[in-house]
Amino acid sequence: MCYEMDCSIVACMSVTTTPVPAAPSAHSTAPPRRRRALGWQVRFGVLSLIWGFSFLLIKVGTEGYAPFQVTLGRLVFGTAVVAAVLVVKRERLPRGARTWGHLTVSALLLNALPFSLFAYAELTIPSTLAGICNATSPLWGMALSLVALSEDRPTRRRVAGLGIGFIGVLTVLGAWQGFSGLDFGGTAMALLASLSYPIGWIYVRRTLAGSGHSNLSLSGAQLLVATVELAVVTPLFTSLPTHFPVVPLLAIVALGALGTGLAFLIQYGLVSEVGPTTAQMVTYFIPVIATAAGVAVLGESLSWSTPVGAVIVLAGAALTQSRPRDRRPDHS
Repeated sequence: MCYEMDCSIVACMSVTTTPVPAAPSAHSTAPPRRRRALGWQVRFGVLSLIWGFSFLLIKVGTEGYAPFQVTLGRLVFGTAVVAAVLVVKRERLPRGARTWGHLTVSALLLNALPFSLFAYAELTIPSTLAGICNATSPLWGMALSLVALSEDRPTRRRVAGLGIGFIGVLTVLGAWQGFSGLDFGGTAMALLASLSYPIGWIYVRRTLAGSGHSNLSLSGAQLLVATVELAVVTPLFTSLPTHFPVVPLLAIVALGALGTGLAFLIQYGLVSEVGPTTAQMVTYFIPVIATAAGVAVLGESLSWSTPVGAVIVLAGAALTQSRPRDRRPDHS
């Protein structure tokens, strides 16, 4: 499943449609794969940092621009990066009205809606809380998959993980204190954003898996459609800025070019190289980095319940993603 900050079709579909190439045997005549300049561990770390700092960049962007403007700018710069790669690789966008119809829905659920909700949420909640709310996506995904995907059977471990994870959410929110000092509107929007990702994943898995188009082409088209959606909505709810603060503008450029465009390309390479299971582990580093960035750079306050609750959330999320090991018969 894909539950990262920028959920894209490549991560969602690769779970079922992109097998990890096996290592060549000693008798293989196929040419060896080209070795990448940076090891996957380094790129994994870079991706974790990019997505972890994305919540800080959202916060800085909303200090100078409206949330919809932040999201639109993010999508514009992110789409430009992916479009440049599509041109270099000479890949075409998908064809067919039905495919583009499904892409319209996936773009809304995986990009336009959650990006906008996080931007609005960070008007009233710290970036640290937004990052931790993002980590609840695997919990929502597990709960939804039990209903929507017949092949995902519940196990005691996964159900336990779901319960533990939501205990962690209550810990982060300070339930025993009656949620005092908590902005319900902003927190609800952040949690809804995290819920939107697994809904989008299930939709993509049901409609676009096996479509015959490359993941790069589909994801580029998805970002393009999301950009168009925000370009239509933004003028209806905001007015053109009369001045352009530099620091928030740079934050939006970085959020789009790095947090959406470059991050997607890194994710694309990781899924192809090490598989979606390993690549999705980046999810568990994002709230840690988001919390550290918010406290160190923005000076956001941090009570003991926030990191403790985050650890509980991540432990529960890890259990929901666990699979029973295959028991192979002993032929000895």
